Amino acid sequence: MSAARPVTVVGGGLAGISAALRLADDGFEVVLHEARPRLGGLAGSFVRSAETSGLGVDLQVDTGQHVFMRCCSAYRGLLRRLGAEGDTHLQRRLDVPVRRPGVARTSHVRRAALPVPLHLARSLLGYAPLTLAERLAAARAALALGRVERSAADGTSFGAWLAAHGQGSRAVEALWDLVGVATLNARADDASLALAATVFQTGLLGEPGGADLGWARVPLGRIHGDAALAALRTAGVDVRLGSRVASLELDGRAVVLAVPPAAAERLLPPSALDLRPGWAGRLGASPIVNVHVVLDRRVLDGELVAGVGTPVQFVFDRSGQSGLRAHSPDAQYLAVSLSAADREVRLPSAELLARMVPALRELLPAARGAGVLDAFVTREPQATFRPAPGSAADRPPAATSVPGVVLAGAWTATGWPATMEGAVRSGLEAARLLAHAPTPERTAL
Repeated sequence: MSAARPVTVVGGGLAGISAALRLADDGFEVVLHEARPRLGGLAGSFVRSAETSGLGVDLQVDTGQHVFMRCCSAYRGLLRRLGAEGDTHLQRRLDVPVRRPGVARTSHVRRAALPVPLHLARSLLGYAPLTLAERLAAARAALALGRVERSAADGTSFGAWLAAHGQGSRAVEALWDLVGVATLNARADDASLALAATVFQTGLLGEPGGADLGWARVPLGRIHGDAALAALRTAGVDVRLGSRVASLELDGRAVVLAVPPAAAERLLPPSALDLRPGWAGRLGASPIVNVHVVLDRRVLDGELVAGVGTPVQFVFDRSGQSGLRAHSPDAQYLAVSLSAADREVRLPSAELLARMVPALRELLPAARGAGVLDAFVTREPQATFRPAPGSAADRPPAATSVPGVVLAGAWTATGWPATMEGAVRSGLEAARLLAHAPTPERTAL
């Protein structure tokens, strides 16, 4: 019986976890190196101590609010592989409440039990933030977006395409950016039409339930950290946390580089990819900021709400996942997620809180008399690559010219924006390539 082929996975985010599990399942001898003391990459958690918060309980805080859609088949497959599907909630039917400051009525982006595209017609035609004429124009644009040929659309901005299809600034802000900013981490003017079309065609215009939203019921660290570590070790993967890789030497081991773009470009020889030098810098980064507010009473019914005409983009109730509800059932922990946060990421926390807490009170009338028990800010300056028009030219494929070395990461050429789904898909593709590749010779890179 031949010995198992050895492979090293560098990086323990979702891409690295997915690659390592698939390779182990395929019979490889896998070692995974992760520089952090935990797995999960940017989709993890940390503890805000009771001493810091003054709440009398340690809060489990996600580094950022992450959601997935029913159409995210690869990520949902990973959840099942980790035995963590029961730790998530998936909407039976898409329903996103949308509020505006000073407006009592709550609108909804929700689907009906009808075939595409009728499943969203009633919701769109009754969408109060837009006039009837704007709603009808948006419906026509949505049908046209479903016909966009993605392979030829990367060089066009989503904003320019929307303008050419009769979408004014109010429709862009109240409808298209409501979805696009959260999924692309960029506003329409700054986003590739190809990536926007991927989101809308796959999620909203594909299968009727494709855009049904899902999220974790527990801290992300329990899923992407604890459950992933247990699954990897059960599969026979040698997981080495706190292990930073500074250079590569192929000693007969294949390598999956599941690291950020700049690290991948630094570790690879310039000839490894058919891209101009500096591709990682050109790909860039787009930040995400989360504002966390703990109030002395419940002010939000339901799990989430989106905002229009306000700096508040999305608000999620984190009371249960964080452990607050078990300790203080009358209090509520809200996380305000701000994507494409180029301006907000540079603001001091005190200034950002001074802006966002009043905006939250204005959006949610029940919050106006509520006391703030704790408030803090988390930032991820390099949350995703920047999905700009033309960005596909700087997204490398999984394969490199170095025998036995492949790439994985949401920033590789998956065809998806930088999402958990894209990360998992990239890891599976990297594993697939190595399963069909010859054993590499000993080489120093």
